[in-house]
Amino acid sequence: MYQLDLRDGLARDTPREWAESCLARTLTLEPKLHAFVTLDEGVTRKAIDTLSSGPLAGVTVGVKDIIDTVDLPTQMGSRLFEGRRANQDAWIVARLKSLGAIVMGKTVTTECAWRTPGATRNPWNLDHTPGGSSSGSAASVAAGCVPVALGSQTLGSMIRPAAFCGVVGFKPSFGAIPRTGVLPVAPSLDHLGLFARSVGDVAQVAPLLFGQNDGDAVPAVPAWYDVKTSDAPVLARVRTARDALVSDAQRALIDEVQRKFEGAGARIVELTLPPEFDAVWEAARAIMAAEAYQVHRDRIAAMPGKAGEALVALVEEGAVVAPAILEASRILQVSLRTRFAALTAGVDAVLTQPAIGEAPNGLGDTGDPVFCTPWTFLGVPAITMPAGVGPNGLPLGLQLATRWGQDVQLLRAAAWCEASLALPRQIALG
Repeated sequence: MYQLDLRDGLARDTPREWAESCLARTLTLEPKLHAFVTLDEGVTRKAIDTLSSGPLAGVTVGVKDIIDTVDLPTQMGSRLFEGRRANQDAWIVARLKSLGAIVMGKTVTTECAWRTPGATRNPWNLDHTPGGSSSGSAASVAAGCVPVALGSQTLGSMIRPAAFCGVVGFKPSFGAIPRTGVLPVAPSLDHLGLFARSVGDVAQVAPLLFGQNDGDAVPAVPAWYDVKTSDAPVLARVRTARDALVSDAQRALIDEVQRKFEGAGARIVELTLPPEFDAVWEAARAIMAAEAYQVHRDRIAAMPGKAGEALVALVEEGAVVAPAILEASRILQVSLRTRFAALTAGVDAVLTQPAIGEAPNGLGDTGDPVFCTPWTFLGVPAITMPAGVGPNGLPLGLQLATRWGQDVQLLRAAAWCEASLALPRQIALG
């Protein structure tokens, strides 16, 4: 039953059997996949035995190990937080449990959701990275361990691993899901989101998490529930200053996808982002480094030798970001969000690549977030879905994004795109 998509699994009268199947699958694959940093079979079985009713009854969920769980340690992938246990669930975990979902375990994250990778492998080829920082969440969904997993994105930590692992990754509008109980990386950029195996599955869970404001400093986005497949959308093929980095295979795939969508009735226009958007990458980096310095400096200073080199380097970089640069970057963030809304007023979503290409070989490099960074910086919703296979037999995806707060419009467009591609849904390590 682990093969079931969310919609099919929930339609059955056997939520317990579904959860048991996913647990068995996880225990079988974990020795070679390493998607979970913490698995406690006793805790999971207790949750299954006391299964509650609700719209997500029996749905097992992987929880990224920067998100607090009361039953399992939250160690952030770092020796800085070794053995740490929270005294309550993060808001998003408590919400999922109240809906009947079961926490399968804590999924591997890079250290403090930054660069240093964990042991997770790409389930389509164990010699390749799954991406990061939400490494274990993407891999666990791709391998059929769980139908849903939680992730976070500060630059490209959801969209990129979802593309590398051949699953759907959804980063809602900034502020849509409360971050209470989640380790911050850069509060002005941090997003929570979901991994699943289809757009429909994402659309079934995400609205249940929207529209809440539990003390998060960011205004909540209103809840939406109607995410049925739309009529053929109007899409903009977006061009950026970094497009020369795209691999030939990834570029060819987006070209092919565009032809398919046009053949199915979509109208696709060209959109080249104006020169003022060229500063997005540097501004995002400045904000991230400066805010990471504020988050981590005291703990790193108090625990010398515990933090990895990449995290220390980021904090040191943030220490010297000039206040004027930080202020200018934040002003740019607000102004470009407004500018992007004006540029895309006549389209449902922009179409672009989620990554440079296939997942890199080896586990030391989780890939480049270059094509995720603009949408994270702007705080607009973005989604990736599988769209093909590259020359190395690894997944390639497409990415859609739209204006802030238009998450339902994005999900409708994505559902249409997924249906038009009509790719077979596959589970890795099957």
